[in-house]
Amino acid sequence: MSYLPGKFVWFEHVSNDVNKACDFYAALCGWSVQPMPMGAQPYDVIMNGGSGIGGFRNAEPGMPSHWITYLSVPDVDKNFAAATAAGAKGLMPPTNFGDVGRAAAVADPTGAAVCLWKGAQGDPADVEKTPLGGWFWNELFTPDAKAAVAFYEKAFGFSHDAMDMGPQGTYYVLKDVAGKMRAGVMQQPPGMVVTAHWLPYVHVADCDASVAKARQLGAKEIIVAPTDIPDIGRFAVILDPVGAVIAVIKGH
Repeated sequence: MSYLPGKFVWFEHVSNDVNKACDFYAALCGWSVQPMPMGAQPYDVIMNGGSGIGGFRNAEPGMPSHWITYLSVPDVDKNFAAATAAGAKGLMPPTNFGDVGRAAAVADPTGAAVCLWKGAQGDPADVEKTPLGGWFWNELFTPDAKAAVAFYEKAFGFSHDAMDMGPQGTYYVLKDVAGKMRAGVMQQPPGMVVTAHWLPYVHVADCDASVAKARQLGAKEIIVAPTDIPDIGRFAVILDPVGAVIAVIKGH
């Protein structure tokens, strides 16, 4: 059992219609669902092949559907305190989830929600090549990229690289204490009123085919049409049938 602090280890679809979301992602990504006992109501674990990679849970009344990401931290209580001291808003205090692990949730100073997690069974190991249906990348879309980067460095010990993206501005890559790239931070364009959020990327065999299939399956919108990223792959951003945003990418 080993831990990888700074790795985003779990992705959860907080949904207004879990059954509809399950059906969409089963057809699009090949995922299945395995109920796991969790108190009074079972928790629907997203299975990619034989691996649990995330979950579906019901949104609170009035809350829009969204994906939320779980960040591995060395100590949930200490990191929750560090995050709130660095300007985050506490959304859920440190809480035990049976014998599975301990979690807390915060909204970073730019408004994006993130969960802090210490799993009882350690973290999923890094792999050289992301399997199809697995998580390829995670990206923070925010109105203040510099403030967000400063927060994640102060609260969680990240460092960063900065890349000039021309008209799109600077793209920041967050790196963990071992120097491994863990996530990106992107400034949202001026005038675009979008709530700050973390955007997970799913690895697919064919980006264009996945977009076409998403349309057939009832995706509400293709937010970003299939686009090439030099030396990385081809990606698109989709608004799923229940209103959550997700990216698909065919990596090189």
